Amino acid sequence: MSAPVLPKGLEGKRVALVHEWLVDYSGSERVFEQLIEMFPDADLFSVVDFLPESLRWFIKNKPVKTTFIQNLPRAQKSYRSYLPLMPLAIEQHDLSSYDLVISSAHAVSKGVLTGPRQLHISYVHSPMRYAWDLQHQYLRESGLDRGLKGWMAKWFLHKLRIWDLRTANGVDCFVANSKFIGRRIAKTYRRDADVVYPAVDIEGFAYVERKENFYVTASRFVPYKRVDIIVEAFAGMPDRQLIVIGDGPDNAKVRAKAGPNVKFLGYAPKAELRDHLQRAKAFVFAAEEDFGIVPVEAQACGTPVIAFGRGGALETVDGLDTPAPTGVFFGEQTAESIRRAVDSFESNSARILPASCRANAERFGATRFRAEMTAVIEREWEKFARFVSRAG
Repeated sequence: MSAPVLPKGLEGKRVALVHEWLVDYSGSERVFEQLIEMFPDADLFSVVDFLPESLRWFIKNKPVKTTFIQNLPRAQKSYRSYLPLMPLAIEQHDLSSYDLVISSAHAVSKGVLTGPRQLHISYVHSPMRYAWDLQHQYLRESGLDRGLKGWMAKWFLHKLRIWDLRTANGVDCFVANSKFIGRRIAKTYRRDADVVYPAVDIEGFAYVERKENFYVTASRFVPYKRVDIIVEAFAGMPDRQLIVIGDGPDNAKVRAKAGPNVKFLGYAPKAELRDHLQRAKAFVFAAEEDFGIVPVEAQACGTPVIAFGRGGALETVDGLDTPAPTGVFFGEQTAESIRRAVDSFESNSARILPASCRANAERFGATRFRAEMTAVIEREWEKFARFVSRAG
């Protein structure tokens, strides 16, 4: 493989890449992986680094500079409980010797301190949902919408919003992972953002045209993913088979709504997930996601998507109102709305071609991500370099 080509103007410059926390390999880590591909000599920073050896390949086994939270009691299992300390922690990273800082942000990483002779670009997966527009939902789901602990949580989130807004001033350029998140950035920080969709491993999900007679969903079992209503919907359609891949805190709640036509596989490795995505009649997706990688992976396999018509899915799935549809949307996060969408999919399945699904997914590959990020970085670096030369 040929060596990566650095964005113009950055030859010999020091680059720092900052991530929230390194504990697994999910959506935001795939973006961080691509940034490391673009800047293989960059230094890496994070609040904590508890990546197992089996996953360190995606950061090229590079060392990671962490914060004091790394060494606090039970941090490996309960690092999220130290969120009140994370704004302070992230500010302790000394990045003063770097020319370019790129933060991969969905919590605190954009809060690193930079100076006027440094360019800070922040790739935002989402402003902190639990601190901003979804605060009330998160508090309800966590049982913190009442009582003394609830008031303490609300006071902390109030302070966190003030800090989050202040640190937006230290970012020179925002990049959003979707137009949906671009609007959230505008609402939260009153800043415009470039949109560069995350890189999806299109080549790792081969196209299969022949489908079998089952539906599939795959997700962590957490409240906002709404796996429970997907299972409930299919329990009311006993003639249709659903395979559920995933696990999580809501496991008991989700399984309690299943009928005999719903099969649970638990956590599945990538090869097993890919196999089911390739063979399924359609992939069902009920979350209001910032972007949503699995629906794109499903389409890469030639598999249509039945999705909640909010958030990033509107940008990654082409509905029935388009010339080459790749899926069907439902308008409410309810079991009945999903059942109507499945009926609509069955009625219109002849219009939704596997080849159209694959063609749509190919818009989101890694080569496209690196090209678009390079264009943004080169543009911002040129502006920054002119400013520095005038300032002296």
